[in-house]
Amino acid sequence: MGRWEPDTRGRLERAAIELYLEQGFDQTTVAQITKHADLTTRTFFRHFADKCDVLFVGADELRERVAKTIAAAPPAWSAFKAAASGLNIAAAALQIRRDEAQDRRKLIRDTPELRERELIMFASVAETVAEALSERGVEDRAARVTAEAMLAALRVAFEYWGEHPDRELPQLVDETLDELKDVVGSGN
Repeated sequence: MGRWEPDTRGRLERAAIELYLEQGFDQTTVAQITKHADLTTRTFFRHFADKCDVLFVGADELRERVAKTIAAAPPAWSAFKAAASGLNIAAAALQIRRDEAQDRRKLIRDTPELRERELIMFASVAETVAEALSERGVEDRAARVTAEAMLAALRVAFEYWGEHPDRELPQLVDETLDELKDVVGSGN
């Protein structure tokens, strides 16, 4: 087995996604993934907690980047603008890995267990955004509602992106946030 070859984690991710798309998430086992990647099951569990974890790898690092971006935003920026800067970092990271992000989107959309895991991940990102805004001096309730609204806008933009492959996700996030500001700002 090629277990000492480089990019073990990437090989496992690619093997898992290929098999999930080919035969379905529920029908794919860890043993099949590791065989497809020419690795051991033990190696899989060194990198992932379970087979769901493969689809959410990098979420912690992305949350950290979002929080750092919000913290680094100029103090004069509004909570909305600071949070938007964090979301744009997330959107740019997804844009770079567009095909993989779209494959993951399809798998998550088609699998109830993964949709639940995605909701937990989004709640965690919203909490991170709210904490970063609170650290900037935004009142707790305002920070939480801003974070939740921002994440809702990101999710809407992401779904639209999947249906419009010719568009860029960061641009769609900006457009969705502008629409949110228009609706909230109009008082209707």
